[in-house]
Amino acid sequence: MSEFNNVEKKVQGLIENKINDLGYELYDVEYLKEGKEYHLCIYVEKNGIMDINDCEKINNEIEPILDKADPIKEQYFLEVSSTGLEKKLRTLKHYEKQIGNKIEVKLFSKLDGKKVIEGILESVENDTIIINELGNSIKIDLDKIATAKTVYDWNA
Repeated sequence: MSEFNNVEKKVQGLIENKINDLGYELYDVEYLKEGKEYHLCIYVEKNGIMDINDCEKINNEIEPILDKADPIKEQYFLEVSSTGLEKKLRTLKHYEKQIGNKIEVKLFSKLDGKKVIEGILESVENDTIIINELGNSIKIDLDKIATAKTVYDWNA
């Protein structure tokens, strides 16, 4: 497990209960380095529409918790946001919640001549997903996936 994954897990443990107590659900924690800067991104969901006031409220509640615990050595930018319409899929739980929905996966290397597969997520079993792409069921090991996200139907 990388240093970044360790930070993400520590932060999740520190803030998840507080976010739940506020009436939200912690979707994901992502710790990234962009250029010389570090970013701690907290993605949150709620029933209904999230707005900037929700993000500010959560930020104000978790910032003191993070400052006190000091789980990150480097100076970083704290970003709190909603998951958006097209959610990143990074954990088994994320995939399980999307069964029956359209997703897009980008692979590290080609599978059946493709690096990008888009279709309906049929199932999740252990560390494997099955996507139905145009009537063809494709089995993909999670460790072969570079990135994955839900696909929002902009025409609906």
